[in-house]
Amino acid sequence: MTEFSAQVYQNEFLATEGTDVHAIVTVTCSGAGQAGQTGSGEAAEVIIVDTSGSMGERAMRAARDAAIAALEQILDGTWFAVIAGNHQAWLAYPLNARGVWMARMSSQTRAAAAFEINRFRADGGTAMGTWLELAAAVFDTVPSATQRHAILLTDGKNQHETPSDLTRRIAAASGRFQCDCRGVGADWEVGEVRRIAQALMGTVDLIPTPDEIAAEFATLMRAAMSRGVAAADLRVWAPQSAQVLFVRQVAPMVEDLSGRRRELNALTGAYPTGSWGNESRDFHVAIRLGGARQVGQEQLAARVQVAVGDDVKAQALVKARWTNDDALSARINPEVAHYTGQTELAEAIQDGLAAKAVGDDATATSKLGRAVQLAAETGNDEATSKLRKVVDIEPGTGKVRLRKQVDRLDEMALDTASTKTSRVRK
Repeated sequence: MTEFSAQVYQNEFLATEGTDVHAIVTVTCSGAGQAGQTGSGEAAEVIIVDTSGSMGERAMRAARDAAIAALEQILDGTWFAVIAGNHQAWLAYPLNARGVWMARMSSQTRAAAAFEINRFRADGGTAMGTWLELAAAVFDTVPSATQRHAILLTDGKNQHETPSDLTRRIAAASGRFQCDCRGVGADWEVGEVRRIAQALMGTVDLIPTPDEIAAEFATLMRAAMSRGVAAADLRVWAPQSAQVLFVRQVAPMVEDLSGRRRELNALTGAYPTGSWGNESRDFHVAIRLGGARQVGQEQLAARVQVAVGDDVKAQALVKARWTNDDALSARINPEVAHYTGQTELAEAIQDGLAAKAVGDDATATSKLGRAVQLAAETGNDEATSKLRKVVDIEPGTGKVRLRKQVDRLDEMALDTASTKTSRVRK
């Protein structure tokens, strides 16, 4: 049986003039089961493979193997389809006979899909928005599929549709399925693919060489099949006259959920968090109350709930208590401090790399220097390791200099990992 729990970490004491309350809410799911097996709706998977000419024979061969490796991980009975994409998109499997756009996984359909995948050849340009558009249409042919997930692989820039067309197609696909995106090699744009992943509640990462695609695809699909909760919302209630400043997921990665808010009533908003397996995630909730209170007064600042459909599975309370004791009000909760630093770290890395890309070395040095400091303060060893491949760090002082020669793959690895966070060390 699926169970959720929620725990709050905060300093509830505010100075007499204080109005802003910050809390980290840790949500843990257990007993999630397997995708499509819990009775709350069926699961559907779409594998999207870049077949543009830039893939070349080596990458195309690896992509074919990876798509087949992903097929092997899909549970029997799961709805699935395979899309090939270049400057347009087409359904590679199942063949669209009699209007059927998805097939149920079995040994027979798995073999038939693998046969079609092995016919993929690299040709044409790249228009990722058309791939998303077809994927959304494919998912919509199975209304019973409440858990909809896709894997998208690309190796190049989106050069064969206008930026506005890509934006429109991303927006049209948003909320209709989740999508984990992977880029292979050094010729794709991290920011471009990140836009897709963030809008579709997925992840983005770098696969440095074609030889690594198959293992990554198998891992992604295994993870998708282990998520037995199709969708869960984080509900945040705040009192009359209060303002929800933001709601962010901060672990295992930074993701601002504020723009996804759906109004439930005048005081409560729901923030979709996607599908869940047996896992734990941390969320940063910030509330601005409608004015300070007298010393000793207490107030409920927020009620945070985890809901699956209409069923509330867990609840946590965020509190405020006013004091004139500076020792109490000035204390920063360790979890809040840690994740505030992790969020700033992600922004500093992305801003620094963006400045470096346009030749603004002064801003790049400043931002990446701040990133080095934040990575050390928050114990993010992975970020520190990746930063060292882009900047030289002076021992003792911590000052940084941009490296003159940097492998583009190292920059991309730093960029894609920028939103990954380290948990608080207990």
